[in-house]
Order: sequence, then C-alpha cells, then structure tokens
Amino acid sequence: MSEVQDSLEIRFRLIDGSDIGPKSFPTALNVASLKESILSQWPKDKENAPRTVKDVKIISGGKILENNRTIGECRSLYDVSGGITTMHILISQTPQEKG
Repeated sequence: MSEVQDSLEIRFRLIDGSDIGPKSFPTALNVASLKESILSQWPKDKENAPRTVKDVKIISGGKILENNRTIGECRSLYDVSGGITTMHILISQTPQEKG
C-alpha cells in the first residue's frame, strides 16, 4: 500500500539557533506562502525581524527554495521519512539597513 504524503512537519532554524515550530504544512503549499507563515510566527522578542516575504530566504538541503515552487516539488532537498524536517532561515537586509 503506497500513500502519498500530503503534509510535512517543518521546523525553521533561525540564525541565532532558535527555532520556529515544528508545524505541519501541506505539500501543495508554495514557498511564498510558507514564508508568510514564518512572518506571522516570527518571535516578537527577536531583533532584525523580516518586514516582508522578500526579506526571507528558506534553505533546505543547501539550496534556497524558490517562491513559485511547492514544498512537495522541493521534496528531493529534504528527508521525507516521516520525521520533522529542519529548514534554515536567512533574513536579507535592505541596502539602507546595511549602511
């Protein structure tokens, strides 16, 4: 009996080593929507919080996930053995913040 996995448990690892999640997401969810979920769950006490989806980069398996792909399409970049998948989060700074 072969079942298609239609959800994925994901934990997001922030640059300081803290985590958001784990939380279950449908594999049909696109990466842009996943980023919106990260923004809504971002810890209020953290500095350098992202302002928009464009500020967030999700890394899985050493690759930056593209906004227009679903997490199911990115399946080859993470272990889908039924456990919790850890994805890393990077925050881009706007040019005015860097200076």
